Amino acid sequence: EIKNLHTNIVRIEKNGKIIEEKSDDKSKYYGVMTDRSILSIERIIAFAKQHNVDGLKQLFAKQISDNMAIAEEGLNGDYGVSIGKAILKNNNSVFGKMKAYATAASEARMCGSTLPVITNSGSGNQGLTSSVPVIVYARENHIGEEKMLRALALSNLLTIYQKTKIGRLSAFCGAISAACSAGAALTYLENGSDEQIGMTIVNTLEGVSGILCDGAKASCAAKIAAGLESAFISHLLAMEKKSYKPFTGFIRKDVDDTIEAVARIASEGMKDTDKTILDIMMK
Repeated sequence: EIKNLHTNIVRIEKNGKIIEEKSDDKSKYYGVMTDRSILSIERIIAFAKQHNVDGLKQLFAKQISDNMAIAEEGLNGDYGVSIGKAILKNNNSVFGKMKAYATAASEARMCGSTLPVITNSGSGNQGLTSSVPVIVYARENHIGEEKMLRALALSNLLTIYQKTKIGRLSAFCGAISAACSAGAALTYLENGSDEQIGMTIVNTLEGVSGILCDGAKASCAAKIAAGLESAFISHLLAMEKKSYKPFTGFIRKDVDDTIEAVARIASEGMKDTDKTILDIMMK
């Protein structure tokens, strides 16, 4: 039995015999509950552009090495349905490679690889999706290390920003938040303006918000591929200065408000969805 947090085991029982049991201490500090109210799109972009690059290098060194290592493992091994290999076989473009490496890394993680992954918001898949495509794009286009590190800062912080509002667990697929962030980082790498970065975010969220989470497994990779495809299209539209208009659907007057709206859909609107999915899985 778990309570309050998905890693907080309060009781283990086997064949009617209680093996371990802990009291439910409501005052307990459950993990890292940092106050992130300071975050906004404007501040995240400013931080990514201005922060000391040596600090970023130290912060992201393991994310780059570990997450790319498991991506290679996924492409060289036989995990899940080998979606990464299938993508790479049929699409050897930069965008194809970005999807292939990210999805292969996810399949390896979900299907038995013991290699470590640097997570984001407590999720390996979100850590992979917010970093691997950015790294692949920068390397394929011979973009300098400093700009890649700043793009990783943008992508990781934007994922944290979205997930803080959504909550740790939801029926809303967290890989979509991370794919959205990778798309925004892509626009930054292509020297897009702050406004164009915002356009990428809005376009992506309008396109693929609502993809369901039905547990951690091999098919998470397919959802990553779908999220990244939408993020790439959204990036291309943003570079043409095209974006969906405010007050159409759930899009609000600015990017922060749109993220807030999506978070409300994920945290409030999808509660019954979560229960229904669990009911189906349990049966």
